[in-house]
Amino acid sequence: MLDYPALLALAAVVETGSFDRAAARLAVTPSAISQRIRQLEERTGTALVVRGQPARATAVGARLVRHVGETRLMEARLAQDIAADLPAPLMVDGPRPVRVAVNADSLATWFIEAMRSAPEFLFDLVIDDQDHSADWLRRGEVSAAVSAHDGVIPGCDRIDLGVMRYRIVTAPSFLERWCPDGVTAEALSQAPALTYDLKDGLQRRWSRAVFGHEIVMPTHWLPSSHGFAEAARAGLGYGANPELLIREDLATGRLVELIPDTPLDVPLAWQVGRLIAPALAPLTASVRKAWRAAAGQA
Repeated sequence: MLDYPALLALAAVVETGSFDRAAARLAVTPSAISQRIRQLEERTGTALVVRGQPARATAVGARLVRHVGETRLMEARLAQDIAADLPAPLMVDGPRPVRVAVNADSLATWFIEAMRSAPEFLFDLVIDDQDHSADWLRRGEVSAAVSAHDGVIPGCDRIDLGVMRYRIVTAPSFLERWCPDGVTAEALSQAPALTYDLKDGLQRRWSRAVFGHEIVMPTHWLPSSHGFAEAARAGLGYGANPELLIREDLATGRLVELIPDTPLDVPLAWQVGRLIAPALAPLTASVRKAWRAAAGQA
């Protein structure tokens, strides 16, 4: 059995990035924080904190911090469940932290509304490609994830949200410059693309669907959803942008599809650890509601 005060000290250090700030939060001395974490490291046989500015968790430390967060969430849920049978309500110390993996395009288009509608939580977001966000959940480093993973992660509940539609777009001036004779695989092999990061395979997936093979394309690297769309508007390149983000641009002609009516659809799901799912039920409800509103299903 791990020492709960030591776990709280570890969580406070990681959440505040400082032994001194952790001590202030828990109303103890910095030396007491150091001693608790040292004892926990001796108990587990491994380092839990990388001491620096800021202090950060090791892989094992992050797992323990997530455990503390989930314990807080379950305690808060328990307090709600038994409130009617108690002479006085249990005290719950404000919003509870929850770590969630989400793709950048969801964050830029609809997930902020889900967060706003769940004020009982404090969010620690991990931003990763929708095809890889489930890996964080599989490794036990987050409690829930928005993901394009096509299966159920062991130990998790899955709620299918719907399809995020992408359009491969650019500015009209870009097509005039790079594709004067039409959009062909040969033209696109010379024209600059936009790529979010090394995990972003949407443009390649689209080229396989449209041309039957993957195009080797020169590319700008642009790890920002809003910057990605702005670069397309500026005619810097072409890329896959979520329709939710560029509807007005398409309607006004500021952005145009490379080839009309060739969208790329990416199914999204909300997956949450089964043990923590009851405590995260309000967040799950907010996620479903925010998605439906963004997708025009509300």
